[in-house]
Amino acid sequence: MNANCKLKTEPEITISDDDFERFREFFYRKTGIYFDENKRYFVDRRLIERIKATGHNSFKNYFIFLRFEASGKELQTLINSLTINETYFFREEYQFKCMVNRMLSEIVSRKKPGSTIKIWSVPCSTGEEPYSICIYLLEYWKDIDKWDVEVIASDIDTCALEKARSGVYSERSVQNLPKAILQKYFKNIGNGYYKISEELRSSVEFMKINIVDKIEMKRYREFDIIFCRNLLIYFDDLSRKLAAENLYDALNPGGFICLGHSESMSRISPIFKVRKFPEAIVYQKPLEEDI
Repeated sequence: MNANCKLKTEPEITISDDDFERFREFFYRKTGIYFDENKRYFVDRRLIERIKATGHNSFKNYFIFLRFEASGKELQTLINSLTINETYFFREEYQFKCMVNRMLSEIVSRKKPGSTIKIWSVPCSTGEEPYSICIYLLEYWKDIDKWDVEVIASDIDTCALEKARSGVYSERSVQNLPKAILQKYFKNIGNGYYKISEELRSSVEFMKINIVDKIEMKRYREFDIIFCRNLLIYFDDLSRKLAAENLYDALNPGGFICLGHSESMSRISPIFKVRKFPEAIVYQKPLEEDI
């Protein structure tokens, strides 16, 4: 080989401060998620991965492609890459106990026989939460046979939704389940994985919903309980307030919303009533006569 010949190397892709700010504003407008500076390394790394994967050689070219791609496929891929799905069965179980011991008794007292009870899990991630809701209802709510319960689960991560629909979970995901429940609702498929029963998989409707999109959210109404845990912490104050208002509109009067243990609706919006039950603090949409 000629000593004067040099191998061509690909130009190094970097994300400047201005690039990060432009992308952060764009992603915020699309999803309501705002990345603080402490997420900079994580965002830069994922952006560079997608820039290379799509065959672009700079943030500028990739960003133009991202903004104007008609199908929106790359934006969805990037959303999937940048959203964190960390969950397991029976996480923050005290709220499920509150659901079956307190919230549901209030809800059914205002419903006519034969009415539907609607429960929404958002973000549902890979499905552990909505399936946990179903299991808890079947195992611990004495009136489950008297009511038709509809469980809706949503996320903006389409890859997470596909995993949720498949119903296959690792030992880590199911480690908090009592052995009897694991044996009753799951099949050990080997290599440390378990598959949830077909009956449970068919009892949850999974869909992609963006809760900060006011127009999209108008389609979702008359829920009795919403589990929205550990999502609002990723929003800024404006997006949190908008999400709270959209969720408020989605609830029936007297309906409840459960947040993550580090979240407080009282710091976001005054429209909900704080309810302190023995098992948990939850938030309630006031009844019409209380407004």
